Amino acid sequence: MAEQHKYFPSGIWDGFYLYGSGPASTRHEMYFHLNFSAGQVSGSGSDDVGTFTWSGNYNVKTYAVELVKSYATHRVFYRGMADENGIYGQWSIPAFTSGGFHLWPRTGQEEEEEVAEEVAAISLTFASRPAIL
Repeated sequence: MAEQHKYFPSGIWDGFYLYGSGPASTRHEMYFHLNFSAGQVSGSGSDDVGTFTWSGNYNVKTYAVELVKSYATHRVFYRGMADENGIYGQWSIPAFTSGGFHLWPRTGQEEEEEVAEEVAAISLTFASRPAIL
């Protein structure tokens, strides 16, 4: 059964990840579908790297989200928190690189500047935190 929590709507989502840090970071958009059910999330989509699938967990009490984005060649780990504007946090490819991200349901509307500021602040917070689920 699909999740009924307002922060975790199944359906079409949009988002971006930041590659690099500070003013030199570059924004990479992605488009995908997510299914939330009983604490598990799955989905698929595409971005400038290629097609991918999502798998992971979410918690309706703490709003914590952990996702794995799997491409044909590698995996990217996403850790974040959900709120009324979507899911924010940090992605990483262990022992290689990391950056910030923001994902939101297709109906979400935010200004790019606000999103970039919040992602930067959250990226600093998540850089030193242990697993959240």
